[in-house]
Amino acid sequence: MKRRTFLTGGATTAAGLSIYPAFSQGASANGEPLSDTELEAAATQLRSRFAGNFDPAYVENAILPFFLASVYRGERSMLPMIDVSLTKENALPAYLWGLISKTWKPAPEEGVTVFLQGLEKRGPDNRRKRIYMTALTPDLYQEMYSAKVVVFFDRLLGDANIGKPLMRSYLDTFWDMYWDLHLGVKGDAIPAQVRAVGMSFNTVLAYLDPTQKIVYEHYMQVREHLDFLKSWIDDRLADIESGKIPDPKKTFAWYWLENGKGDDNFAHKDVVFECFHNFVAFSQWGNSIYNIMLKLGATTGDSQTREWFKATMESGYDSASGASYTPLERFVMELFRTISPNDGSISSLQETSPPAFDRSGYIISPHTSTSQDPVHWKNPVEFDPSRYENVPTSAQVNQEWIERVGLARCPFEHKSFDVKDGRKVSVQNSAFGTVFGVADGKPLPVCDYAGFAPFGFGYRRCPGEQLTINVFEDFLRAVWKNRIEFVKLDIPNPEVLPIGPTTVISDDIGFTRKA
Repeated sequence: MKRRTFLTGGATTAAGLSIYPAFSQGASANGEPLSDTELEAAATQLRSRFAGNFDPAYVENAILPFFLASVYRGERSMLPMIDVSLTKENALPAYLWGLISKTWKPAPEEGVTVFLQGLEKRGPDNRRKRIYMTALTPDLYQEMYSAKVVVFFDRLLGDANIGKPLMRSYLDTFWDMYWDLHLGVKGDAIPAQVRAVGMSFNTVLAYLDPTQKIVYEHYMQVREHLDFLKSWIDDRLADIESGKIPDPKKTFAWYWLENGKGDDNFAHKDVVFECFHNFVAFSQWGNSIYNIMLKLGATTGDSQTREWFKATMESGYDSASGASYTPLERFVMELFRTISPNDGSISSLQETSPPAFDRSGYIISPHTSTSQDPVHWKNPVEFDPSRYENVPTSAQVNQEWIERVGLARCPFEHKSFDVKDGRKVSVQNSAFGTVFGVADGKPLPVCDYAGFAPFGFGYRRCPGEQLTINVFEDFLRAVWKNRIEFVKLDIPNPEVLPIGPTTVISDDIGFTRKA
């Protein structure tokens, strides 16, 4: 298990203090543990170094924890499952808590998100996750959500953007789609403060290093508007419940409110929290689109991906023909397997020997290396959507399947949660704990195989997976329909843009139209 800390050589050099590595590692150069006095002296130097440029509370709650956080890379999964001993409880690097909590610390009394909640706190049978998924089951997409997504991509890929750097246009318009999907509001109905906090949140996630001035400025802007954002979301939820928002069933929040009624596992305050914590998950759409543009680009792309795209779109790409997934679904799945916008699933660790100084540790269950493991695929580095034609789905993984792979019993018992919103839909789970929907008796499963890892594993699988795949299907339909050719633009000094977690780019990819 390889250890990696958030402390980098660049950060150490920029700060100019040789004590930083020792403070981060909790040990001197010869490996001897630092005493409490030495650790406090190092912390004092850090406070002194940044005192003139940063708010003292920020130094104490963002910069110091940044140097005291360690991340360990775990083993590749052999089965599509994460053991419950790897907990999601408060699994957020300590220096980032100030982005979602005014106290700089976890504050469950103000609402929580399923993404930072241990299984034991989610209610019976992973109830919180099931309620979250009631808004995202695939039966809803075409009728309730697709039109909003299609309008967004048609404008993004419209004539007005031909020959222009595309990611700036994406960032400038993304929040209309985001809030329309969540709360049914867009345009002038979204206050400037709400747009600003989303952009700033994304910027912090892209750069991550809190010692950088750009991170500090955007971090503090998020904190400045956090109370306003929560209050604004709360007011919009009231509008959804009163019917003031047109077509409230075309919002995620409506399903969360309806299916969480009378259930403490998804209270009203939690709906508010999920609406803005989704900044984290949805920020990955930006770097995904950018990487897809590169893979399909005339000069930046690879021939395998371009040929598969052409063949897929020229075929009956929306016809499953008896298979579990349509050709277009398989193409999008392979894009995500090879791009892997989320490097891994993070779990919080508890020190077996608590240190004298307050440290935090996390372990990453890797997505990228698991998706490309030759144990799972015969040709893991090749772009080949046909690999999903015979993979197991979550609807198939039952007791019989478990015994076939050599386990005595299902790690997770099969349970079903019936939605309360009027649909004939239930949210069920596979033997590995993977949650999926069943609509009108028809399973809507996911690929329950460790070799397809970009959305995580088992009971920790990303609940937005199928929505994301649907969205990117619409993106590719728009690319095909509009005869888009992605190209690298010859422009001097392209704008530097933060477009997703750990992703800052030079905005020099645009598009033309094929003849």
